[in-house]
Amino acid sequence: MPTIEELKLYQALPLDLKVEKTKLRVLKWVKTFGVSGVYVSFSGGKDSTVLLHIVREMFPEVEAVFVDTGLEYPEIRDFVRTFKNVTILRTKMSFKRVIQIYGYPIISKEIAGHLYYASKAVAEGRQDQNLDFLKLSGLYLDKNGTKSRFNFERYKPLLDMPFKIGSYCCSVMKKMPVKRYEAETKRVPIVATMACESNLRFQKWLKSGCNAFDVKRQISQPLSFWTEQDILRYIKENSLKISSVYGEILPKEDQLCLDCFSCQEELCTTGCSRTGCIFCGFGVHLEKGETRFQRLKRTHPKLYSYCIYGGSYDSDGFWKPDKNGLGMKHVFDELNQIYGDDFIRYE
Repeated sequence: MPTIEELKLYQALPLDLKVEKTKLRVLKWVKTFGVSGVYVSFSGGKDSTVLLHIVREMFPEVEAVFVDTGLEYPEIRDFVRTFKNVTILRTKMSFKRVIQIYGYPIISKEIAGHLYYASKAVAEGRQDQNLDFLKLSGLYLDKNGTKSRFNFERYKPLLDMPFKIGSYCCSVMKKMPVKRYEAETKRVPIVATMACESNLRFQKWLKSGCNAFDVKRQISQPLSFWTEQDILRYIKENSLKISSVYGEILPKEDQLCLDCFSCQEELCTTGCSRTGCIFCGFGVHLEKGETRFQRLKRTHPKLYSYCIYGGSYDSDGFWKPDKNGLGMKHVFDELNQIYGDDFIRYE
């Protein structure tokens, strides 16, 4: 079983050793399943661009798979089309419809999941037995019978919001098309996720490490022990082309990035630091400097207007997207009333 100490040791390695360890994990994965039995999950982002470069240096014929959800930056979609041997999958449900059914993606995938299931438990009168509700109430106990660190009572007020909150957008729009693809092709994925990106990914690494052979869905995460700085250094040192939405990668002494202003990292992008889904609210409250929505307003004003404006209450009293837009302004304003005006900055 992987340990926290092991992860910290790997994360502290120099980049050249990380590259070699990543190649060893890719080699073992491909030897196990064969070149025709694996694929690279390619989002068009900088992390998966690095992964695809490493894998195809070893196995040039490996297929890449891109899920076109309609939520990617236009620059990302254009960038993906410059690569050969990329299978494009599409979702069967729009983001607008996902929100209408499952709720808005805000705070984090983990918190949104707790809020979604706790809300259902409250509506059905079984909250006292619901683990999600207990965590949001600060009543979740660890194995020693003391208060667990996995309590999130700060976000319990969000159970009373006039809109749904949920984490199903990724499952419906990304995971479902991929599951269909994997069922049809019998191929297993190589993905570019890193343990440093979120608590969920950290916990996942602790369970199975980089190559998860003994799980229901076998998956390779050969960059798990990399950091954001490793990705940027690899791109610079190998002169990789990345999507124009990231801008340039600059060293600290030359940084004038709009993303963070006071960035202290060795390397930084002048455009987006992360891409992903452009309307996603996960983690925006943690962003310093110019947030993703403020940047979207500056760089893609039409997409910004669709995301922020519109929305209306349905017959049950829930705020939802409508024909005029997703209505995220109202959602952000409600959160700012609870947590302060600067909690989510979008204007």
